[in-house]
Amino acid sequence: MSIFRTKSIELLKLEASTHPLRKSLTAMDIILLGIGVIIGTGIFVLTGVAAAKYAGPGLMLSFVLAGITCAFVCLAYSELAAMVPIAGSAYTYTYTSLGEFIAWLVGWNLILEYSVGASAVAGGWSAYMAGLLRSAGVELPKALTSVPADGGLVNLPAVLITLFLTCLLVRGVRESANVNRILVAIKLGAIFIFILLAGPQINAANWEPFLPFGWAGVSAGAAVIFFAYLGVDSIATSAEETRDPSRDMPIGIIGSLAVCTILYIAVSAIMTGVVPYHQLNTAEPVTYVLRRIGYNFGSALVGTGAVCGLSTVLLVMMYAQTRAFFAMSRDGLLPDRICKVHAQYGTPHIITVIVGLGVAFISGFTPIHIVAEMCSAGTLFAFIIAMAGVMVLRKTKPDAVRPFRCPSLHFVAVAAMIFCLYIMYNLALGTWLRFVVWTLIGTAVYFCYGRSHSALNQLKGGDGQSGPPT
Repeated sequence: MSIFRTKSIELLKLEASTHPLRKSLTAMDIILLGIGVIIGTGIFVLTGVAAAKYAGPGLMLSFVLAGITCAFVCLAYSELAAMVPIAGSAYTYTYTSLGEFIAWLVGWNLILEYSVGASAVAGGWSAYMAGLLRSAGVELPKALTSVPADGGLVNLPAVLITLFLTCLLVRGVRESANVNRILVAIKLGAIFIFILLAGPQINAANWEPFLPFGWAGVSAGAAVIFFAYLGVDSIATSAEETRDPSRDMPIGIIGSLAVCTILYIAVSAIMTGVVPYHQLNTAEPVTYVLRRIGYNFGSALVGTGAVCGLSTVLLVMMYAQTRAFFAMSRDGLLPDRICKVHAQYGTPHIITVIVGLGVAFISGFTPIHIVAEMCSAGTLFAFIIAMAGVMVLRKTKPDAVRPFRCPSLHFVAVAAMIFCLYIMYNLALGTWLRFVVWTLIGTAVYFCYGRSHSALNQLKGGDGQSGPPT
């Protein structure tokens, strides 16, 4: 019963065929899912704070630096997603390369990204929606828009949007992708309108000095805004529901990253060119810039884009959490009864409802501003382990079919690991302590339940062998 037993790729595919998910996503759907989850809080909130406190106009370079780092991650992820087109992303990749226990820890920590992160996004969605209604003359009572710790009864808008998206996810990934297309179109429309309105007002003098905080400020800014890219992992969870994962996953992952990075750089360039960087320390920088140049409808414009943007982020994060849990339950590390696929909709409906109710409860009743920062720790941990896994697979399974091969893999993977470690190094001590405690709890769950119930443990190769060879 080795805790480092691995699963062969062929065994994973065989198990996936017994609980088939409906294949209905194209490369364009993957790109739009990526845009949906990456463009959200980062572009509407973090850009202003990062420019004012960390990088100044050099924020453009911060996005370049973070984008290059994330490109390294995406290149390696693309090889894994095309090679192992199974739900679960980093968890599944780790199971095939580094073993069951490490895979469990990755899956356990992905909860920090998906469920806790989704709850934080739902709270942000509620705040923007309340603001939009307020601008239209409708004032929601604080009792219904705040959690009990903040003087309210329940954050009702956060609960309602979560439950609505849960129903959508139960109905099917195709329906969810169609709604995501519409919301992404509205979000991108709002961003492009901002670019068209504010772009002509750029004053190059506002870019001087370009690096007021030096290169250290650019690096610090990259660490801050890297939060915007944490959704990359969630894109890979859709591999099993993609029509041609060997082709569509690399296109979708790399394509969505390219589009989002270009938009981030453009928006940060315009913001710092229109308004001096030290005046951008606001939670609504895009709205603030539009008001400064006389477009008073900017608040409603950006509010609409933010509501749509946060809706897509919430949708994809909940989707990713359900697929990660689905993969873990199929492997026996979680109860297999939650792994059932709906006969009509072709979705893992039980685990989807469980995730939806959990996110709704956290966002509706719990102040999550403290634990929300743990999202970065969980995701960066998954990134680092996935990078190690892809290098291990190159050595242990050199003859495995790789429809997409990451160029200069060892340089790319090591560079990604170094930068992820650098960002984790800059996390607050309290975040590290909570991360360690959470990981210890996950370790206890594995040894009390997962290790003995593992599907691999039921096979003849449960003593550490990986079943059918690749």
